[in-house]
Amino acid sequence: MISEKASTALGTVGTVCWCIQLIPQIYFNFKRKNCEGFPPIFMFLWALCGIPFSIYFVSTRANLAVQIQPQLFLLFCLTAFIQSLYYPPVQMSKKKIVVILLTFIICGVGAEVGFILWLRKLYDEGTKWPTLIFGISASVILALGLVPPYFELARRNGRVVGINFLFLLVDFSGAFFSMLAVVFGNMDVMGIILYCICMTMEAGIFLSQIIWWLRFRAFNKDADLEKNDERQTSIGNQDTESKYIVLNGDIDCENPQKNEEKVVGEVPK
Repeated sequence: MISEKASTALGTVGTVCWCIQLIPQIYFNFKRKNCEGFPPIFMFLWALCGIPFSIYFVSTRANLAVQIQPQLFLLFCLTAFIQSLYYPPVQMSKKKIVVILLTFIICGVGAEVGFILWLRKLYDEGTKWPTLIFGISASVILALGLVPPYFELARRNGRVVGINFLFLLVDFSGAFFSMLAVVFGNMDVMGIILYCICMTMEAGIFLSQIIWWLRFRAFNKDADLEKNDERQTSIGNQDTESKYIVLNGDIDCENPQKNEEKVVGEVPK
């Protein structure tokens, strides 16, 4: 079902979400001054997938809002990538970061301009398989980018550390509305698959945190209460023994009952 107005509206909402998606994560990294649990390869692969992502949607003449998305996506991914290199645990020097950034930008711009000019002409002539290769590549790289966080989850029994949940939520929403824009637009199967992969992998991160919370917080609450009771009982016993010393000055370790009689029957003067 093709509806240009619906496609444009949904694509615009998706674009807005993807304009601000990484802002919470970037602020989160800046505030913590630490990127533990936020692997650099995560953002590098996402920034990298923005290149074939852009080539594919521009070459196929997708909705304008959808064409803009990869550029904004790439910009924020590069920003977060730089943070992950600059802050601990990596702490790369500024000189190396600048070299990496400039190399990436030059190669990315060159690839986009060159391939878009070539592929758009082929696509208009009816030869679509070369463009499809870039769409598939973008989908694969996008999915691979979400794999490293799962290794971080495995190291911490499923707990999410270093990844901002607001970022995940906004990014999930952006993918969802963008997928609807494609559905109401040209019904491009590759675009739908790409967005579905993103949503599924991000939903898995949410689910991992929920399972961790249930395992180590909710279900262990009663056990923690029992441990606290035992700890309080132990402290109470230690207080009772200390009274023997304060009131009597000495303790008969072989006859605790005699000590108790001393505590009850003798009041120090």
